[in-house]
Amino acid sequence: MGSGRWSTDVYSAAASYRAATGTSAFAYSDGGARKAHPALDPKGGVTQRESRDSDEHPLSTPIAVLFDVTGSMGGVPRVLQTKLPQLLGLLTRKGYATDPHIMFGAVGDATCDRVPLQIGQFESDNRMDDDLARIVLEGGGGGQKMESYELAMYFMARHTSLDSMLHRGRRGYLFLIGDEMPYPRVKPREVREIIGDELGEPIGTEAIVAELQRTFDVYYLLPTAAGWGGDAEVLTRWRKLLGQNVIELDDLDAVCETIALTVGLGEDAIDLDAGLADLISYGSAATATVGKALAPLRRTPAPRSGNIRL
Repeated sequence: MGSGRWSTDVYSAAASYRAATGTSAFAYSDGGARKAHPALDPKGGVTQRESRDSDEHPLSTPIAVLFDVTGSMGGVPRVLQTKLPQLLGLLTRKGYATDPHIMFGAVGDATCDRVPLQIGQFESDNRMDDDLARIVLEGGGGGQKMESYELAMYFMARHTSLDSMLHRGRRGYLFLIGDEMPYPRVKPREVREIIGDELGEPIGTEAIVAELQRTFDVYYLLPTAAGWGGDAEVLTRWRKLLGQNVIELDDLDAVCETIALTVGLGEDAIDLDAGLADLISYGSAATATVGKALAPLRRTPAPRSGNIRL
């Protein structure tokens, strides 16, 4: 997937229509949905989420954004939805990434939630907004400082296909946004029930992260205002898994700018100072927040070893 081009006019027209009719941007969830939308069901008819090159987008850059929709994290998709034009503008008009394909998805708790995993498709046009609007904002969670991030990482490792990797040896980007830890292992029962695969034995979370990192640069964004924001145990666990690619974000409203600049840094399209200057030119109020969040990547640039530069 990944054909077509994003139109701010189409986005604005849809937003104006919703405002005029009093319709929510998340009508599927706000209408009381209790199961994944068919387009986002990881056990549905589409077994692979694909980022494909095309005549329109010959050098695709896959970017996946999966966020925790339990409890205090429920506001993340609403912020993302309102800032989609800014995210796409930074990625494309500022040249941070060539031909970006963006996927949205959501993570819950497979031990207790009705909808523990929702995965959209890689899109380059306004269908990404449609996928975002279909996400169920469940607001549940088990209360034990863990959610099923490992299940989401399993899906991304084994059920995605990226032309950027197949044809150019270039990994995609995966951003996990949340405030809790993954469970210690991928469980066969959950994989069978939620995704449909048969596993002979559990997979340790460290092992699935290592497998995932063959095709994605993986980042974990922790908003400090979330329920477990700043928690030492959560940060230590993720840093053991991802090293420097753990980003603490003081202001949730800065999530799109943080994602865009992280991709720009990873693609060697900008340095951090240039990216922050771009935010100022966009009129963003997030410059200080983003600068603080991405300071560790300035000190030690995120590795892109194994990627072939053209």
